[in-house]
Order: sequence, then structure tokens, then C-alpha cells
Amino acid sequence: MATKYRVCQGATCMCKFGTAPDKLKVKTQNKHYINDKDCKTKLAATNKELGATFEKNSFGSCSKMNNNPCQATVTEWSGYYENITIEMNKGKSLLEDSKATCPVGGKDCISIIKHGQSIELSQQNLENTSSLKVHLFNPFMDIDELLDELDGLDAY
Repeated sequence: MATKYRVCQGATCMCKFGTAPDKLKVKTQNKHYINDKDCKTKLAATNKELGATFEKNSFGSCSKMNNNPCQATVTEWSGYYENITIEMNKGKSLLEDSKATCPVGGKDCISIIKHGQSIELSQQNLENTSSLKVHLFNPFMDIDELLDELDGLDAY
């Protein structure tokens, strides 16, 4: 089985009957974050994200409604990860291949096209990295110089 990413707030979703993507908003819990060192933006998404759970609540015009504006409403999710339950809302973690159902578009019409996680390097990551390995991957980057600059910023 291939590795699948968990989904978080900010994940980009698309309806197969819409013309524009929208971003997922986590509204059912405010405690569990993933891939977010400051715990400010990447709330873990679960199958409890129902109703109007997108930033614009629209995927543009809906071909199922004669190209009138979409009013995205999630009634259920499928393909979520059964082995993780978020304590706060008793929800199961959404995965990058989870799908949502809309009453207009039907079962599994909404897909996740970007899971929302991103890489955040910290000073500790750089300190734990071998200068030689960094040089091999990127000969133009001097990690020791970068660390000296970061230490200088801490003084301010």
C-alpha cells in the first residue's frame, strides 16, 4: 500500500461538476494540528467536516445546476482513515484520496487535489543536517553560513 498523506485545513478540493477549486476549512475541532510547528494553520481534517466547510463554499459554476453558481455542501466523506480518531470531534482522519458527497453532485463528486501539508524547515532541522549532504544536493548552499545568519537574527 502506498503512503497517503493526511488532509489538513487549506487542502485544495474540486468538484467534478464545478469550474474552480476551493479550500477546505476545519470547523469541527481546534486542537489537533499536522505538519505545523507553530500550531496555527494546519488543523487536521476529519470526516466530521460536513455542511458548508470550504472557504468560498463554491466550486464556481455547477454543470448539474445549468452552470448556476455552486453552493458546496458536504453530506458525507468516504475513504477516510479508520485507525485514527480525533478526540475532540470523534472524527476519522481524511486522506488525500478521500472523497466528499454533495446533494447536487452526488456520491464522491468532490475530490482532494492537494492535501494541504507543506514542508516547514526550522533552525533545528538545519542544525541536524550534514553540511556535506547539503553540499551534494545543492552545491550553491552553504549551510554553515545560513546557520550563522540565523544566529545573528536571534540577537535582534
